[in-house]
Amino acid sequence: MVKYLSLLFVTSLLLFTSCGSVPVTGRKQLNLVSNQEVLTLSLQQYDEFMKSAPKSTDKVNTALVQKVGRNIANAVESYLKNNGYADEVSSYSWEFNLVKSTDVNAFCMPGGKIVVYEGILPYTQNETGLAVVLGHEVAHAVAKHANERMSQQMVTQYGTAAVGTALGGASAGVQQAAAAAIGLGSQYGILLPYSRKQELEADELGLIFMAMAGYDPNQAASFWMRMSQQGSSTPEFMSTHPSDNTRIQQIQKYLPEALKYYKGGTGTTNSGSAKTSNQWKF
Repeated sequence: MVKYLSLLFVTSLLLFTSCGSVPVTGRKQLNLVSNQEVLTLSLQQYDEFMKSAPKSTDKVNTALVQKVGRNIANAVESYLKNNGYADEVSSYSWEFNLVKSTDVNAFCMPGGKIVVYEGILPYTQNETGLAVVLGHEVAHAVAKHANERMSQQMVTQYGTAAVGTALGGASAGVQQAAAAAIGLGSQYGILLPYSRKQELEADELGLIFMAMAGYDPNQAASFWMRMSQQGSSTPEFMSTHPSDNTRIQQIQKYLPEALKYYKGGTGTTNSGSAKTSNQWKF
């Protein structure tokens, strides 16, 4: 009994000291996995995907994806440097790709590897609509949602009392958690299964990030209204993503905060001051 209590105490201490916080929102999150391990595993998966994915031959839209992505990434890095997160910037190696596919989708891998599918462009319609998508994906990277998912998976797989043991060994525990969280080796595993809570946080941060880059966050709701026209037969409680109606309602709540960072005119930035409230892929 004493041994069990000691292990539980050590594990609880480990979980407590392994908490990080998300930039801007300030939400506390579990982080048991090192950045380097996550980046190494995700980069392998990303490279495999890009070797088989046909890149878009549309030079105009490819350039637009890269332009908007870079605008947002530059604004976010400027914010991080000015608000106590300068050490985080080196974790990102931004890359923005447009692939030839009719799928209405986009995804982000840890470290800033972002892929946009041509099928989503009819819904983005313009540069600002594309900024909604890319702001959301950049947010997943900045909030380290993949790290968090892997950490949660480790706790689920091994049990809270065994987390310390799992972490104390080699990287086998991390690799197993990654396989469950990212789906390494699976054809569709690269599409990270973020939770609804993380999705809404990415929506919130995405609005702020696009605003920092000079894109009007007021246009986000219009994009999601267009997306809702696709329809979905999957009930929200069975999906890792919130329903379009939920998203639109939450975006309206997030707008006042996002507008504090908006100066108007693409390319302008506003470093602002870090928000400390505890709120939380297409």
